[in-house]
Amino acid sequence: MLTEDGKHLYVSYDEYHNLIEKLAIKIHQSGWEFDTILCLARGGMRPGDILSRIFDKPLAIMSTSSYRAEAGTVQGNLDVARYITTPKGEIAGKVLLVDDLADSGHTLKVVIDTLRSNYSPITELRSAVIWTKGVSTFQPDYSVDLLPTNPWIHQPFENYDSTRPADLLAKWSV
Repeated sequence: MLTEDGKHLYVSYDEYHNLIEKLAIKIHQSGWEFDTILCLARGGMRPGDILSRIFDKPLAIMSTSSYRAEAGTVQGNLDVARYITTPKGEIAGKVLLVDDLADSGHTLKVVIDTLRSNYSPITELRSAVIWTKGVSTFQPDYSVDLLPTNPWIHQPFENYDSTRPADLLAKWSV
């Protein structure tokens, strides 16, 4: 649900999963066949996992991180992993790169440039996200929602950014 001022988008688990299903439909309707899904951890892990199941394709993982401060609300320097975890030994062929959103577009652009420069076995690369913000300098190949007001997206699992084991002990203690 988008707030009236357009500055915040609150997403429930049901809405989140519905958006991933709509993303799957867009990818399928494009007719593009791919060999592997490469998700960007952490934001792309949930969509990547679901798409991997829907398309019955192996899931590879590349870690990136830029939102660490203030419980994940302040963007810092972008860190990109040097290695990709994949069940097939080396990532190759046609690859679908999955993340949750194109915010500024910086992460996706850097990752795609890195993949094109350092992973020659990748023959074709396309990108898929749930949301693309209006300020994004990168336009993914597949996206479900364009957000022209650039709201902060409150994803249903972000409460875990500030939850600690002691909080769970207090919650579940009888």
